[in-house]
Formats: sequence, structure tokens, C-alpha cells
Amino acid sequence: MQGAVLEESKGDLRRAMLSRRKSHAPANCCLWSRLIQSQALRLPPYLAAKAVALYSPIENEVDTAAILADALERKKQILYPRIGDEDRPCFFEISSPRELCPGRFGILEPAGAKYASLALLENLIIFVPGVAFDLRGHRLGRGGGWYDRLLKSLKSQALFVGLAYEFQLVERVATAKWDQDVHYVITEERVIDCGVSTP
Repeated sequence: MQGAVLEESKGDLRRAMLSRRKSHAPANCCLWSRLIQSQALRLPPYLAAKAVALYSPIENEVDTAAILADALERKKQILYPRIGDEDRPCFFEISSPRELCPGRFGILEPAGAKYASLALLENLIIFVPGVAFDLRGHRLGRGGGWYDRLLKSLKSQALFVGLAYEFQLVERVATAKWDQDVHYVITEERVIDCGVSTP
């Protein structure tokens, strides 16, 4: 019964936050996204990273285009998620934004088959989307759970950074044992060290 209550509370928060995010003018989200990315590009773990995993934003999510452009310029290894064989989430490497095309849900994803060998990745930082975050690094995702499965497989070797607007921060995100916390959350106003142990 407790699991059902947890899912209901997560569902309510997800619906409310998605509605709120969609209600903001795209121009505002664009401005906030630039500020968030500017802070991300100054983050020491990003500067030290040799590999960077990004996501393709949908429905007013924080944009990642400036991080992509900077990572390309710095010759970092760039990864994007995609559902691979047997419906398993995997990261695939790209070397140009032209290698992204709409996937099964209309979200831009890697078109090629250059599967990223996770065992060979060094100093990996993963920029993570979310519907809501709290200051302890708990994250509420879109609801499919596949992103958490992907993060779990990299927990011991990667740093997770949530990108969110300030209004997406809440007092508490209810979590289940499979939910993966982020180490940092970056908003247009601040960089939050969530106190999660680093790999």
C-alpha cells in the first residue's frame, strides 16, 4: 500500500510540475536555459570531464545546446541516450549535432550505432533532465524509469548533474529504491551541491 501512495504522490507532483513548466513562455525558458548552461560550463567537474552525456530537451526542458557546442570545441567525448536492443537504455557517441534525429517518441537521439563502451569512459559527467528536484539530489523524472536504470549502471563512475529551473525545486521529492540521486542541481540562480557521495 505504501508503494501505491508513493506513486500517487509522485504522479500528482509530476502532473503539477509539467503543467507549470509548459505554462512558461518559451522566451523565458530560453533565457533561463542560457543562464543555467553558463553556470554548467564553469563547473569544475565539467571542465575536468573527458566525456559528457547530454539529453535532448522536450516541452520547455532546460536546453543543452550551449553545453554541446562547448564540449565539441573542447574535444570531449559526447554521449546521448537511446533505447537500444531489448529495450535497454544505452549511451551512444556522437561527433556532430547532425547525428541526432527524431526517435520513437519524437525526441532527438543518436542515429548512428556508435555504442559507447562504458568501461572505457573516463571522467564522465552526465547532465540529467528532471521534472522536479529537491536539495538532497532526489529527482522526479518523466515517469518511465528507464533513465534511472541507465544512471544506476554508471553510479560508480560518473557525476550526475540535474539541470532545472528554480521553480522546479521542491521541499521533498518522494523516492523509491530504484531512483538515482544527482550530485548537483544547477538552476538559473545557483549551483547546489546535494551532498551525494561522488564516485
